Amino acid sequence: MVSEENLRLTMITPDMLAMAKDTLDMFVFLAAELTILFLLISYAVGILQEYISPAKIQQILSAKRGKGYIIAAFLGAITPFCSCSTIPFLKGLLRAKAGFGTMMVFLFASPLLNPIIIGLFAVTFGLQVTVFYFAIAMGVSVIAGYTLEKLGFERYIKPEAYEAPTSKGCGSSCGSKAKPVSKWVRVWRSTWADFKKVLPYLIGGIAVGSMIYGFMPTEWVASVANDDNIFAIPVAAVIGIPLYIRAEAVIPLSAALAAKGMGLGAVMALIIGSAGASLTEVILLKSIFKNKMIIAFLVVILGMAISAGYLYQVLFPAV
Repeated sequence: MVSEENLRLTMITPDMLAMAKDTLDMFVFLAAELTILFLLISYAVGILQEYISPAKIQQILSAKRGKGYIIAAFLGAITPFCSCSTIPFLKGLLRAKAGFGTMMVFLFASPLLNPIIIGLFAVTFGLQVTVFYFAIAMGVSVIAGYTLEKLGFERYIKPEAYEAPTSKGCGSSCGSKAKPVSKWVRVWRSTWADFKKVLPYLIGGIAVGSMIYGFMPTEWVASVANDDNIFAIPVAAVIGIPLYIRAEAVIPLSAALAAKGMGLGAVMALIIGSAGASLTEVILLKSIFKNKMIIAFLVVILGMAISAGYLYQVLFPAV
């Protein structure tokens, strides 16, 4: 007779082991990469704030009329940030009290328009598709930032998001003989305090995202998001959020899905959903935003992804 333990072992197939290995590999890769990115970007932002006053940042990103929104969008376009590494920069803007609408434009535009994803887009899908993608991402980001500011969504930012973290160390009680702390050390302590606050969100998001990445087959994604399915585009947009890897990987993955039969409108929705609102980013945003602001953020990204997918099908039906 086959023992219960042997039966359980026989149920673990080579495919399951391969998916588990993919999950573990992705978790280790993302945990290391995002930790390094978060610390480096947070530290760089902190050093910049030592030299550029909060008033100057506020002035640049709170320009009159639409100028500040356009500046924020192009700032997002030239920063090589993925959706997760945008968060420490956003924290710096919050503490500098930059305009809320312009901050949101940067949050939407940065992961979608960074130079890496645009370059890969052009190489993989061609110039026409890249220009369409850039125009949609830029336009919707600016409109969404302006609209959210006018609707008063700034009230859904958590008050503690504006506060610079205080690092534990020698204060006034240490006496006058204490050595002064250099700005480099002070910025590092602030960066590390910030990192410890978001670490549980970061690890949780990476764990869930890695599980989905490892156990969600691309064949299934392509089958539910092909041209025969009228709901292919919204399905692709929603699938894109947990399927996130990062900008450098989502384009090749999308090209592989297109080769397996996924419509290009659905591919467009998948890329925007994936690059614009990764699951890890959404979890990280909980340390900054209240639930209503997170819902609004998701509505903008999913709305952008779905509208871009359908508009692409209408404008380029033969492509």
